[in-house]
Amino acid sequence: MTPPASAALPLPFPFAAIAGQPQLRQALLLAAVDPGLGGVLIEGPRGTAKSTAARALAELLTGAPFVTLPLGASLEHLVGTLDLGQALAGHQVKFAPGLLSRAHGGVLYVDEVNLLPDALIDSLLDVAASGVNSVERDGISHRHAARFVLVGTMNPEEGELRPQLLDRFGLCVRLSNIDDAASRQAIVRARLAFDADPQGFRADHADAQGALALALGRARATVADREALPYEDEVHAAVGALCMAAQVDGLRADLVMLRAARALAAWEQADTLTTAHVQQVADLVLLHRRKPGTEESAPTPASSQAGAPRPSSGEGKGASGDHASTSASDDDTDWGAMPPEPVGIERVKPLRPLMAAAPTPKKA
Repeated sequence: MTPPASAALPLPFPFAAIAGQPQLRQALLLAAVDPGLGGVLIEGPRGTAKSTAARALAELLTGAPFVTLPLGASLEHLVGTLDLGQALAGHQVKFAPGLLSRAHGGVLYVDEVNLLPDALIDSLLDVAASGVNSVERDGISHRHAARFVLVGTMNPEEGELRPQLLDRFGLCVRLSNIDDAASRQAIVRARLAFDADPQGFRADHADAQGALALALGRARATVADREALPYEDEVHAAVGALCMAAQVDGLRADLVMLRAARALAAWEQADTLTTAHVQQVADLVLLHRRKPGTEESAPTPASSQAGAPRPSSGEGKGASGDHASTSASDDDTDWGAMPPEPVGIERVKPLRPLMAAAPTPKKA
C-alpha cells in the first residue's frame, strides 16, 4: 500500500493583517530589525495571537526558517551533539546540529517558555544574546553562528520565570483580552475570511506585506552599519534616567534600551537617534525589569501614534499582573524566600514529675 503523501504546511496568517495588538507588532519588528536585542517575551492569555504573530514574522524575513522548540526537548536536541568516537579515532569532529543551528537566520519560537527547565532556558538565552552556539564535550568543542529572532510566550497563570531569566529577554509585551466590541468583531471577521480563502486573503494584503518586508530589510541594513544613526549625550542621559527610575538591576536594561531605540530609528528611517525613540521603547524594555512600586515612564506624544508601543493598564503599579508582587525589600533576599510571620505563644504548664521521689532508707 502506497503511504499517503505528506500534508503541506498551512499558509501563515499575514503579519500585515494582524490587528488589535500594536505593542506586539512593534516589539516583534524591533527584534527582527536587531536580533541581538535578546528576543521578545510575550505574556498573555490564550487566543491573543501570540503564535500567529510569531509565525507571520518569519515570513517577512526572506527565506527565513521558523523553528519551534517543543517542551520535551533535551539540551542536546537544542544545542546539538558531538560524535566523540570519531574525534578520538583521529577523524574530524562530526557535529550533529540542533534546533539552534536550524533556526539560524530565522525565528525560534518557544511556547510556554516558563515550563521549560531553567538550564534549557539559560542556554537558549545565552545563544540568543551572543549569536554563537558553543558545544563542548570532554575537551572537544564546536562553534557555529546562531543568530535568530527569539520569541517566547507564556501564560503567567501557569507559572512565572525567575527574575534572573526574565532579565535575559530583551523586550517584553503583556497582552490582555480585547475588550472593545468593534475590534473583536473585526478580528474575528478577518480570521474567518482567512480560514475560508487563505490564498485570496493573502492576495488582498500582498501589497502591505511587501512594504513591511522591504522596510524590515532596509532597517536591518541600517542597524548593521555601525556608523549610521549617531546620537548625543542626551540620549545616554535619558536612558540612564529611565533605568534608574525603574530601579533595574545591572546595566543590561541600558544596553538593550539603546539598541531598541536604534532599531526603532532605523525602522522610521530617521537621520539620528533621539530621546523620542528612547521614550517609545522604554516600556518594552522595562516592563519585566521594573521594581514593584516604581512608576512607568511617561510616553511622549510620538508614542501614541498608530503602531507605537502603548503601556498596558497594569504596568509598573505593583498590582497583580506584575512579575514581582512582593515588596521591594524582598529583592535583597533569595528569590522565593517567604517573609517571617508572627506566631502566637502559649504559656505551657510545667510537667509533673514522672516518678515520685524514692523514700530515704531508715538507719538500722
